[in-house]
Amino acid sequence: MQEYGPLVVLNDPAFIHPTTLIYGKVTIGPGSSTWANTVIRAENDEVAIGANTNVQDFTMIHVGSATSAIIGDNCSVTHHCTVHGCVIEDNCLIGINATIMDGAVIGANTIVAGGAFVTEGTIVPENSVVAGIPAKVVRTRNNRDANCYNAILYNLNAVAYARGEHRAWDDRATVAEAEQRLEAFRSGHGPAEPVRPGRT
Repeated sequence: MQEYGPLVVLNDPAFIHPTTLIYGKVTIGPGSSTWANTVIRAENDEVAIGANTNVQDFTMIHVGSATSAIIGDNCSVTHHCTVHGCVIEDNCLIGINATIMDGAVIGANTIVAGGAFVTEGTIVPENSVVAGIPAKVVRTRNNRDANCYNAILYNLNAVAYARGEHRAWDDRATVAEAEQRLEAFRSGHGPAEPVRPGRT
């Protein structure tokens, strides 16, 4: 795995793509993953990414002028997103090419639609679907299970990539495992525990 600066803490992530650039004070949690050409920078404050969260290709995460960038557990930050000095709570999905600006808070179990622009200081309640420029809440719905399932699939994919395997989602056993983990999460028998690197 690539070496980063002294304030970068990689806490047992599933996969860090070799083209990921990480600078400053950054923590990435267990089972999480970063994908091709992501950039994470924290020249002040910090960037903290929780467990079982995926940061997909060409995403940029940066601190604000006086705000950290905090992303919770079981989140998917999809391709080409900009996350700038904001808070994304647990079990959220940020759609392709969305932007979330300084001081915004995305409540748990929320979907931010592709292309949405969440302006500075916007507070999005839990269980929302957000869309538009500027972004607004367009419906209220608990998206926890669907968002968590996406994060589980990405965790399993990340573990496969770490082994050099690039077709995990074409494997019925992988999909079955994802469904079992989601069912355990739904029934309260435990969290959507991420698979760790080195899985056989």
